[in-house]
Amino acid sequence: MSKLLGAAAVSVSMLAAPALADDTPTIGVVVKVGGIPWFNAMEQGIEEAGDKLGVDAFMVGPTSADPALQVRAIEDLIARGVDVIGVVPNDAQVLEPVLKRAMDAGIKVITHESEASQNKDFNFELVSAENFGKAHADMFAKATGCEGSYAVYVGGLTVPAHNAWADAAVTRLEEKCPDMKQAADRFGVAESVDDSRTTTLDLLRANEDFAGVMAFGSQGPIGAARAVQERGLEGEVAVVGLFSAGQGRRLVHSDALTGGFVWSPIEAGKAFVELGTMLVMGDTVQDGDDVPVLGTVEVDGKNIYANKPLELGKDSVDGLSELGL
Repeated sequence: MSKLLGAAAVSVSMLAAPALADDTPTIGVVVKVGGIPWFNAMEQGIEEAGDKLGVDAFMVGPTSADPALQVRAIEDLIARGVDVIGVVPNDAQVLEPVLKRAMDAGIKVITHESEASQNKDFNFELVSAENFGKAHADMFAKATGCEGSYAVYVGGLTVPAHNAWADAAVTRLEEKCPDMKQAADRFGVAESVDDSRTTTLDLLRANEDFAGVMAFGSQGPIGAARAVQERGLEGEVAVVGLFSAGQGRRLVHSDALTGGFVWSPIEAGKAFVELGTMLVMGDTVQDGDDVPVLGTVEVDGKNIYANKPLELGKDSVDGLSELGL
């Protein structure tokens, strides 16, 4: 786990990394927030791939999901002169100027969960936003029987991937369950267990017909499920979304957390390093290529799509937890 400096919002390991040969690629990956299970697993993948490929690869974990901290971390990486910057944006628009500065400095830029980012060499996704959203909506429709009101949580109202997944899920749910309505506007609470829990408790109090939550952000399903558990509504109020299997498995088995879909953050970490190394070596990725970690991919402009969703449910969550997901 990265040690964090609150003021600089970058990992100590980055600043203290040993000097390596000039021809050794250096890859720094800035994630949304450090210290939570999802990004701890991603860091594992980054380090494993770095060791395998013989590159200097590390994760930078800001102390909170604040886009300004990501900007500062990227500025630090530019000053260091890394070869590749990877980022999982909290706000794609806020990062555009600093990512442009990185590219102008000759640094390769790879984003993840940010198809709309402009200043990048590639963005990669382990499952398309549309298919990811649809899968959650289908699970939610089955769990609720298409009855009652519901809420949608994202990590932040400017987080690109979370909102793309949510948009796809809502569109699908409107098609399958036209009588279901949202109890309130979208909530940007899904990167906080406490905020998701409090919001869910408020919604349960305010809406007698409240049927559940679709949460896009790894802490949202956990907080919502804890609220359901507190109210003794396990199996009656649905909670679906992406979450760390290790963090959520007990809630799944208690019926407080219905389930969801996820991809491996370990594999995402490895993909940052594999793609970064390819770019440094002058390679590129084309539609239909078989790419390490990602498998056979579809390429649309600068967006790379794999198809590696993993279902989280009672039959699978323990096995995925044992894999460190």
